Amino acid sequence: MSRFRRTLRQTFTIARRDFIATVFTPIFLLFLFAPLIMGSFGAIGGLGAASVSGGAQEKTRIIAIVPATTTRPIDEADSRLRGMFRSDEAPPELSIVAPTTDPAAQARAAFETKDVDASAVLYGPLDAPQILYGPRGKRSADYLGLLAQTTLAAEKLGGTLPTIAATKTQITRSTTSVGGQHQSAFFAVFGIFFLTLFLSGQVVGTMAEERNNKVIEVLAAAVPLESVFFGKLIGMFGVAVLFVAFWGTVVTQITSLMPAAAAVALGDLTPAVGAPMFALLFAAYFSMAYLLLGSVFLGVGAQATTMREIQMLSLPITILQVAMFGLSSAAVSHPGSWLATAAELFPLSSPFAMAGRAANSPELWPHVAALAWQALWVTIFITVGARLFRRGVLQSGSARPFWRRKAKAVA
Repeated sequence: MSRFRRTLRQTFTIARRDFIATVFTPIFLLFLFAPLIMGSFGAIGGLGAASVSGGAQEKTRIIAIVPATTTRPIDEADSRLRGMFRSDEAPPELSIVAPTTDPAAQARAAFETKDVDASAVLYGPLDAPQILYGPRGKRSADYLGLLAQTTLAAEKLGGTLPTIAATKTQITRSTTSVGGQHQSAFFAVFGIFFLTLFLSGQVVGTMAEERNNKVIEVLAAAVPLESVFFGKLIGMFGVAVLFVAFWGTVVTQITSLMPAAAAVALGDLTPAVGAPMFALLFAAYFSMAYLLLGSVFLGVGAQATTMREIQMLSLPITILQVAMFGLSSAAVSHPGSWLATAAELFPLSSPFAMAGRAANSPELWPHVAALAWQALWVTIFITVGARLFRRGVLQSGSARPFWRRKAKAVA
């Protein structure tokens, strides 16, 4: 058996060992359903916040203090204008109040009542109205100004505005849009960031237990450390693939039940390379992002001696991942800029930025070069991490380089 085949076999032996030790445990089920648990808590919190917000919204009003002769025109104008807003963007409900002897004092008193929360109050003649508004009532005040203008125009035209019969035709683009490409790029960057943030951090502690029970010394005596490191990384990557495959299947089944409006919104995501190639590149760059970050975390975590040290590493690891996400997000927002080039060349941000580039640019050859570049850095990180572990933890020198061994043999 050749040296390469023996090394490859040893690597996959370590990978299979770590994969089985991780997956075939009850704790893995808790890890697998962690998104569901977190989503449930998030949904509960969201429902609570929505109920509070909805309760407050129900009591919020905009108030028009106008004479009885203006009540019907302003109410009709309000109904016409509200048809232009979505339900979540519509202004507060309109309350029409008859003026007293002092409309200005009446308008100010509307903000002090306990029955409703006045967002904005209009009083005075419609051609020069006075509008008072609260701290969050600027848009409501603008709406009341538009409402007064529309009502006044209707009154001057005999009580109603003329109706028109507009012909509306929806157009479907035959090419990708710039907005759709940018949305796809951000989706790719965020998707890889979320998956690596959730999955790659577990690589840090993979060697802690084996260091404590001295198993790592047995492995290091039987298998090259590079094979141990790479095998553990592949084993954890297998766990990540299983996780993504499980939830990917669940999500695809859920999206098939989505309403038509949501399906149309997803249809606006139009990557420049096409959906099938984009999905393939997304999977490839997620793999490289996991391997790159995992190899760094594995090398750093291997230097930790206790679980406390591993826990202390969680903060800088998270900061590093967020920094790569921020850099890549800025890069895909400015394709072709020096920032995008820097993000595509820097090893740890390259998978994120190149996934965004797949959405913004139809060229395919840069992705071949990028994947080779990222694979090279995975090898470098694994080699450096193994050597640091050999020298710093095992307290043994590294093997002689092959050129020095050859020179010695010739001598």
